[in-house]
Amino acid sequence: MGLKIDLHVHTCYSKDSTISLEQVVCFAKKRGLDGVAITDHNTVEGALKLKTKKIIVIPGIEVSTLQGHLLGINVKTPIPAKLKMKETIQKIHDAGGVAIAAHPTAFYKSPASRKVTCYDAVEVMNASSFPFSVLTHYSKEFAEKLNLPQTGGSDSHYAPEIGSAYTVVEAEKDVDEIANAILCGSTTPIGKGIPLKVWMKRSIARLKKKS
Repeated sequence: MGLKIDLHVHTCYSKDSTISLEQVVCFAKKRGLDGVAITDHNTVEGALKLKTKKIIVIPGIEVSTLQGHLLGINVKTPIPAKLKMKETIQKIHDAGGVAIAAHPTAFYKSPASRKVTCYDAVEVMNASSFPFSVLTHYSKEFAEKLNLPQTGGSDSHYAPEIGSAYTVVEAEKDVDEIANAILCGSTTPIGKGIPLKVWMKRSIARLKKKS
């Protein structure tokens, strides 16, 4: 059996997320996950602060590049925003990380450019993308065209969304081993779209956070 890892989770260290570090652990366990990758927007602060032995915590980041969003997995150092995609990928590699094209077909979510071909993997299953099945189909086509590993994640900004989509990674319970397994394509994305009811609750939670 592989490890169930949600490779795209935001915490309250992302301005648009309401998830506390404690909630990450609680809901990951509740959903039967073995671990999560913390991928806050343009910061690794939350990823470095989450210390627990209850789940595997993979440090990461979601970088806003000039050509869309890019996930950096197994990254512990800040990666500057607003650079070209290829330059950002190189900086993630220099930091020892894995560069994953984030929601490449979700046109309203600053998708990673499909004109770039040097990603390490493609996020083909993003639970917060709508319509989920259609965008998953086209994202898989993109990954297959480039012959790249496929991953899945919830892109959660509200705690109950955690684990809606995840990646089964054939690896030992070690962050470096998990990163290497992603690079080798030992991954299977699994999941479904976030239900409308949860979407609505997320919106309410965001409004409360702003007020």
